[in-house]
Amino acid sequence: MGMTISGASAKSGCSAPTIRYYEEIGLIGTVGRTAGGRRAYRWPEVSRLTFIRRVRDLGLSLDEVRTLLQVADGRDVDCGSARDLVQAHAEAVRARRIELEALEDTLRRMAQRCDATCANGQSESCTIFEDVTPRDQIAS
Repeated sequence: MGMTISGASAKSGCSAPTIRYYEEIGLIGTVGRTAGGRRAYRWPEVSRLTFIRRVRDLGLSLDEVRTLLQVADGRDVDCGSARDLVQAHAEAVRARRIELEALEDTLRRMAQRCDATCANGQSESCTIFEDVTPRDQIAS
């Protein structure tokens, strides 16, 4: 006998609505039903749901998940394409990390400038607003 959707949810870490959605879009096959019409999940589905959740936690899109599942299922996609997909995602993460580091540096400089300007109490103008307002829009 299979697990209920709540049991599959607890084992896989996916919420019940997410599990239903993954079934609807074909990431997991049609799940068997009990005599009462309730879904009955077995370990292969729970394992697949766990895989999907982990890959989604790594930031891969549903299309990328689908490609990886096709590799796992042995359908018309080779392991090299899975590697390429993961490498491309790692490069996108690296690029995003660089963007976030630049953003962090900008925000840190803004805060430091504010600290320096307001070190002796309130300032006439807030440097943070000056930093984010285009120069040609600052009232003279």
